[in-house]
Amino acid sequence: MTTVAAPLKAKDYKSTIPPTWCPGCGDYGVLNAVLKAFADLKIDIDNTVLVSGIGCSSRFPYFVKTYGMHTAHGRALPVAAGLKLARPDQEVIVFGGDGDGFSIGGGHVPHIARKNTDITYILMDNSIYGLTKGQVSPTSSTGMVASTTPYGAPDNPVNPLAFCLAYGATFVAQGYSSKAKAVQELVKKAIQHRGFSFVNIISPCPTFNKINTFDYYKDLIEEIPDDHDSSDLNAALAIALKAKEGKTPTGLLYQVEAPTLVDRLNDIRKKAGASDNYDINKIIDTYKP
Repeated sequence: MTTVAAPLKAKDYKSTIPPTWCPGCGDYGVLNAVLKAFADLKIDIDNTVLVSGIGCSSRFPYFVKTYGMHTAHGRALPVAAGLKLARPDQEVIVFGGDGDGFSIGGGHVPHIARKNTDITYILMDNSIYGLTKGQVSPTSSTGMVASTTPYGAPDNPVNPLAFCLAYGATFVAQGYSSKAKAVQELVKKAIQHRGFSFVNIISPCPTFNKINTFDYYKDLIEEIPDDHDSSDLNAALAIALKAKEGKTPTGLLYQVEAPTLVDRLNDIRKKAGASDNYDINKIIDTYKP
C-alpha cells in the first residue's frame, strides 16, 4: 500500500460529485467511514482504484477522488482481479451490493476468494434491489413480499459471511452502517490485509425495504466478543451462522496470512526461468513484424 507524504483529511478524498442516494440510506454512513479510513491510512489517491458493478452502492467510485471503474452488473470482481494482476502496485478496492455481488456476480466470489486475490471487497447489504425499485435480492428473507414476489419470496437467503469463509477468504468481517467508527476500523484492517478481504456492511434501504430497517436491527446487532480467536475458521463459521438464531454479528470474524495470487504467480514465473527484470512490453515487442 502506497501512502502520501503529507496527510490528507477525510474531506480531501471526497470528489465534487454529490452522493445520489435516497435520504436516510445507510450507504452515507459507509461513505463517511471509508473516507475517514483513507485519511487514517494516508491512502495515495493516485495509486488507488475503486471498482464497482451496478446498483445503488456501486455508484461509490463517483463520490471519491481516486481512480474509479464503474463496470458491468456483477463483473466488478473479475475486473478488479485483472487490474491487480496488471498493476500489483495499485490499491484495488471493490464496492457493491448484495444483488450485484451474490446474484449475477455470485459465481465470481468463490474464485476470487480461493485464489486469495489481493483486493478488498466492501459490500453494502440492504437485502433488496434498490436501484431497480424494490425486488427481492439474494439476502432477502424467505417470504419477503416485494414487487416481484407478491406472495412472498420462495428462496432461502444467502449468508455472505459463511459463503466467503467456506470458499477460502483470508479476511472476513461484518459492520453496520449506523456504527460508522466501527466500520472505519474494519475497512482499515481490510485494506491493510494482504489477500482477499471481504467486509459485509449491513446498510438498510429506507425506501424499498420496509422490513430490514434500522429499527429492525436495533436489537439484533451483536458485537463479536473480544476473546474470539479470529484465526479459528470453525469459530468464525459458528459466528457467521448466528443469523439462524436471529442475531447479526459485527466485527472481525476471520483473518489469516497466506500467499496471494500474485505471490504464487511470481513463484511460477521464477520456476519457469523468467528474469527478475520481467517486462511484458519487451515480450510483446518480440512478436512485432
